Amino acid sequence: MNASWVPWRCAVDSGNLTHAIIGVARLHRVLAGTLLRKVGLHPSQELVMMRLWVEGPQRQADLAKMLGTDSATMTRTIQRLEAGGFVRRVPCEHDRRATIVEATPASLGAREDVEASWRELEDCVTRGLSEKELASMLSLLGKMQCSLAEAIAKSRESVD
Repeated sequence: MNASWVPWRCAVDSGNLTHAIIGVARLHRVLAGTLLRKVGLHPSQELVMMRLWVEGPQRQADLAKMLGTDSATMTRTIQRLEAGGFVRRVPCEHDRRATIVEATPASLGAREDVEASWRELEDCVTRGLSEKELASMLSLLGKMQCSLAEAIAKSRESVD
């Protein structure tokens, strides 16, 4: 395969950075999925579990907000985690409409495996980068996140 051939250049004349980001994100998710599958989780489920392991039981709505997802998606995620024995749901004592999600004692054994999977993923992502390149990349990605967050906020304002 020609090393200079980039698939998205065939379809789009502009937006190379966007396509590169999409490509990296896709490959990152594939590798994360492969590593997490060994633990019995799917990508983004580990984020819920990390929050529960570190901060304790949470309202399901708060988990959805923290992950930037809607309540229906969070409900499906929690149902899958519950079916896998990772979490349990209990009614909130103070608000009958709310559901509290907590990590099960059985899930605690997966915590070390999830953390090891993240370390392996991080090692793969940063392999071959110098400390200076990594620091620069983190700075640039932070700026990109801020720009995108601002654009989303403005977009939502114009819709309202």
